[in-house]
Amino acid sequence: MPSRILALVDGSIYAQSVADLAAWAAGRLGKPVELLHVLGRRETASAPADLSGNLNIDESDTLLAELARLDEQKARLAQRRGRLILDNAAARLRAAGVAEVSTRLRNGDLIDAVHEFEEEAAYLVIGKRGEGADFAWLHLGSNLERIARAARRPILVAARAFSPIERVMIAFDGGTSARKAVSHIAQDRLFQGLPLQLLMAGSHPGEREENQLALASGQLRQAGHAVTTQLLPGEADTVIAREVQAQGIDLLVMGAFGHSRLRNLIIGSTTTEMIRSCKVPILLFR
Repeated sequence: MPSRILALVDGSIYAQSVADLAAWAAGRLGKPVELLHVLGRRETASAPADLSGNLNIDESDTLLAELARLDEQKARLAQRRGRLILDNAAARLRAAGVAEVSTRLRNGDLIDAVHEFEEEAAYLVIGKRGEGADFAWLHLGSNLERIARAARRPILVAARAFSPIERVMIAFDGGTSARKAVSHIAQDRLFQGLPLQLLMAGSHPGEREENQLALASGQLRQAGHAVTTQLLPGEADTVIAREVQAQGIDLLVMGAFGHSRLRNLIIGSTTTEMIRSCKVPILLFR
């Protein structure tokens, strides 16, 4: 039984909203939060690859020694910065009422670290973009794309700012990920008492889509949820974005992969567009 919320924090402006979203989930589930910051391998060693043709032996040894000292200093600073990031997030969680907060600082690859700790996690929480994301081009964080492809737990993607979650929309396309999302939501305490809007969109919705929507809404109602449904014509990404804004939705639930020919992409095109454009948190299911 997953026993905690695993929140991934970095030095980006999303760190606060990640902590706030994790606090919301922890409060509704009655679970502790584990904060994880990973010092990646992006920085290579400072030593040049080959000095043999440029410097004499003494000069080369002196330079290598200085570069080694510089690497040690950089590593110490990175550790201190990582610890500060974790401490700030932990303080924010405690201020939000989360009594049990733990922190982990790791070196290496983020995906390896997530696999190490996600077994005990009910949810992963990560920001939409990381420190290196290009806001001018609305690029998603590369870590989010990698985690969406590799993680085994549902992923809560924090928006730039957090607002209380009172209305939830499930973007349903009949695919495996979307059906998994409905089954999970039907049984999870995270959604108890929250009104659910089940939305299905397509170019020419018909009887098949109506039946899929009815089965999904019936499953949710049988579990005690208040559900309204919509079957709307139009391109999914356009319709979903419009309805999220029009209905004042606070959390969007989607499958990370659709059931179309685009399913082999890292993230399906509709999901990617929603993460880019929606200003609310998104819950992804693989």
